[in-house]
Amino acid sequence: MKTFPAAALLAATIAATLSACTPEKPPADALRPVRTVELRYDKTREANRYVGTVQSRHEVNEAFRVGGKVLQRKVDVGQKVREGDVLAVLDDADYRHAEEVARQQFVAATTQARQAESDRKRLDALKLDGSVSVADDEKAQSSAETATATAEATARQLELARNRLKYTVLRASQSGVVIAVRFEVGQVVAEGQPVVSIANEGEPEIIADVPEDHLSVFKASRYRAWLASAPDQIFDVVLRELSPQAAAQTRTFRARLKPAVPRRLPLGATATLVVERPDGETPAAAIPAAAMTQSKGKPAVWVVRRTGSEPVGTADLLGVTVHGYRNDEVLVSGPPAGELVVIAGVQKMAPGLHVALPGATPSAAVVPQAK
Repeated sequence: MKTFPAAALLAATIAATLSACTPEKPPADALRPVRTVELRYDKTREANRYVGTVQSRHEVNEAFRVGGKVLQRKVDVGQKVREGDVLAVLDDADYRHAEEVARQQFVAATTQARQAESDRKRLDALKLDGSVSVADDEKAQSSAETATATAEATARQLELARNRLKYTVLRASQSGVVIAVRFEVGQVVAEGQPVVSIANEGEPEIIADVPEDHLSVFKASRYRAWLASAPDQIFDVVLRELSPQAAAQTRTFRARLKPAVPRRLPLGATATLVVERPDGETPAAAIPAAAMTQSKGKPAVWVVRRTGSEPVGTADLLGVTVHGYRNDEVLVSGPPAGELVVIAGVQKMAPGLHVALPGATPSAAVVPQAK
């Protein structure tokens, strides 16, 4: 068995103790990789978007001019009709009876009027030789005039009765397509109650509601639109009417716009209306919507400040001004041109965080368009 000298043993003990007390060197922090785009500004027109619907400029709510029980319904929603086509028919039994009564009264009144006129002429002949007194002559004249007036009144009543009988058949007042039917066979409808709505397809319009704070610039703007069913077909529209009074419930103003070049639009379709302001052009840059975050409730973006020539940098949060939206991009201004905006990894950023720039690619300069 070998023995070690005391000095060697003491040296080994001290070395072991120093080794245990010396802290290990911490590993270098791994840089968090991010993706960025370079801010490049270009002048752009500010634009507002509104969602509207396609409606006909001329819509008519058809109604019976008399009340009664519906016997026939001739149309359905979506059916095209021409002016004068029968839409519905009421039970006309009572109106036929009323017309017959008025006709009989007219016959009786006409007969009485002829008799009174004959009596008046006879008295006029007798008045020449003094056989008729003045009182009898005046009475005959008065009776003849009364009978004539009564006959004329019954003639008007007969005409009214015939018109009311004719009104039991509801006819289209214009050509178009049926967009609503509000009755069924057997239902009793009141006089003037709307039962069928007809829209003229020849003059479609886009209806949109404009907020009060947009009203001042809405009139002096350029308008473009497209349908949800055909987003690639963009067309110009012109403002035809803007309501002078706000709606009581929404406090918005109803705008009606028609295509600049006549075209057919499906009624009821959803339309997107883009309003571009002609004045007040301001520089703005387009960045992906995923880059947006908030700072104290206001829009902001994370930017990366390079440190030296290496593809590394430090994260910093900067506020921005939002000018508009288009598809998946946001139009912003504020940070200096050339700043690198983080577009991936925004949720894990923190002020002063060191990040890696594996492929910082400059964003293309763009002129924001409505579509």
